[in-house]
Amino acid sequence: MAVRIFITGGTFDKEYNELSGELFFNETHVHEMLKMGRCEADIEVRTLMMMDSRDMNESDRRIIAYNCQNAREDKIVITHGTDSMVETAKLLAEEVKGKTIVLTGAMIPYKFGSSDGLFNLGTAIAFAKTLPHGVYIAMNGHCFNHDNVRKNREIGRFERLHP
Repeated sequence: MAVRIFITGGTFDKEYNELSGELFFNETHVHEMLKMGRCEADIEVRTLMMMDSRDMNESDRRIIAYNCQNAREDKIVITHGTDSMVETAKLLAEEVKGKTIVLTGAMIPYKFGSSDGLFNLGTAIAFAKTLPHGVYIAMNGHCFNHDNVRKNREIGRFERLHP
């Protein structure tokens, strides 16, 4: 039972430029994270894009949906920026059927050393392998249905809309 991981960028993969003080993208850290986590699951990784989810548009989301629809695996994890993760999950739920898709991200970049990304990636893989078909968001030990979650920007975490 292979799990497909699609990389889209987000805080997960950002790095810090010490000279300019800006965050930027280079290459994904997912391979390093899987190795550090001693992941032994059958994983296939593909980078679709490296972008901040605040810059993501409908066309970018359709690229993600197309790749999910055409993946041979029915267990999919998507690393994604947290700012528009819910919007992408909604589109995927409308467009992709017969697969378990789990979106995850990080509030702090992996390269900062105190990131929640490694934990979130591991739990997203576990959720993808065990949940029924559908679209979910996995953050900080919680798993949310795509249509019952929001990012609470005031407290910096995801929460259910309806208990």
